[in-house]
Amino acid sequence: MDRDLVEWVRQRYGEPALREFAKQASIQEGEGYCGRGEDVHSPRPCKPRVMEVAEFAVKMGYRRLGLVFCVGLQREAGKVASFLEGRGFEVVSVVCKAGMVPKEELGVPDDMKIRPGHPEAMCNPILQAEALNRAGTQFNIVMGLCVGHDSLFLGHSKAPCTVLVVKDRPTGHNPLAAINTLHSYYRYLEED
Repeated sequence: MDRDLVEWVRQRYGEPALREFAKQASIQEGEGYCGRGEDVHSPRPCKPRVMEVAEFAVKMGYRRLGLVFCVGLQREAGKVASFLEGRGFEVVSVVCKAGMVPKEELGVPDDMKIRPGHPEAMCNPILQAEALNRAGTQFNIVMGLCVGHDSLFLGHSKAPCTVLVVKDRPTGHNPLAAINTLHSYYRYLEED
């Protein structure tokens, strides 16, 4: 590893806001395991990510959270919003199809749409980011945005972000399922 880079980054952690964020993230990491100190070789995870997101937001003093989600996860997003609101957070949520901009405006040909021959709105991650920017969210949570759309959202959000769910349609949004079964069910992925 480049020693100059390592030293430059260590100095950046001296910046108060960055230092506090990294400190609280490190504390949250440790608190995600039960029985710490009992057997250092076998820490036991004890909290689901949604709980860790809420706990981290409390540690950072965040009150207004943004939630961006895929329309296909609308039901789950509602449950996440209720979970967070039940813990005292204000949640501002924005669905991916907000704005209902036709895909044709991007130059998407009809045969490349999900349902050719039908009107289809594009996902609008820049609108999602700007809506949360204008709402003054302090911490944004991403739920199931498409590959590329998530990148656009993350690049345009002013608030720090975390990912709660990644989109992976055939595995029920568990992309490691494909990785963990490359030797069996998903071996065809290595054949290409």
